[in-house]
Amino acid sequence: MKLPYQIDLGGKVAVVTGAGGVLMSEFAKALAACGAKVALLDINEEAAKAVAGEIGGNALAIATNCLDKQSILAARDQIHARFGKVNFLINGAGGNNPRATCDNEVMTPDTENLKSFFDLEESGLKFVFDLNITSAFLVTQVFAEDMVQTGGNIINISSMNAFRPLTKIPAYSAAKAGISNFTQWLAVHFAPCGIRVNAIAPGFFVTNQNRDLLYNKDGTPTARTGKILGSTPQKRFGEVSDLLGTLLWLASDEASGFVTGVVVPVDGGFNAYSGV
Repeated sequence: MKLPYQIDLGGKVAVVTGAGGVLMSEFAKALAACGAKVALLDINEEAAKAVAGEIGGNALAIATNCLDKQSILAARDQIHARFGKVNFLINGAGGNNPRATCDNEVMTPDTENLKSFFDLEESGLKFVFDLNITSAFLVTQVFAEDMVQTGGNIINISSMNAFRPLTKIPAYSAAKAGISNFTQWLAVHFAPCGIRVNAIAPGFFVTNQNRDLLYNKDGTPTARTGKILGSTPQKRFGEVSDLLGTLLWLASDEASGFVTGVVVPVDGGFNAYSGV
């Protein structure tokens, strides 16, 4: 892996949740390339093991349900046995769900054959909130306990939705706004313990979760892609490599030791653009 610059994470024991996904797998590889021992937590054990295999001996893949505290505690036991106590956490588990997604961007009187706001399922909203906020709460509750005496570093994954809600996905937008708020709350709460808490808010990146929203089956861009790129001054989707510089900056106590409670957009200018 080519990094934008090198930092020293030797002696760090890092946990990355959602580590089998497109973005978090690269985050895990970057931390390992800087010397950290990395535990890859994902409900998809096969995906986590594939990433661990690419990293090598300083990686441990653990099948973990981040909505089940007992599963997280069991993962912590394995990490302690293999690497010792955790002092670095990336809360990357999250996502959206079709049950909480509208077909129409705005409400009109004629919604025939469309799944509108009124058709969204309560179970879908609760699932999305749990997947993003409850998982971050439980995982932080388990692993921050390792850091209270020695200090540590927590990085949450927020979203552009936290700054400006996107159409069609009300639950995901609200959940990611909650992640940003939770980041600030944790930063204040844990500051006396020497634990820094920040978040990265990626702009638009093509992942397994959003690919069908961005590209048609024939590979052509959807109308939504046109709107996204039209509102992104750099006129492109992000690449995973675009996130690594911010990750390493926040990961380094030497580079960002006085930085806590911030949400950093990495978005090609999307959040700054008013549309005119």
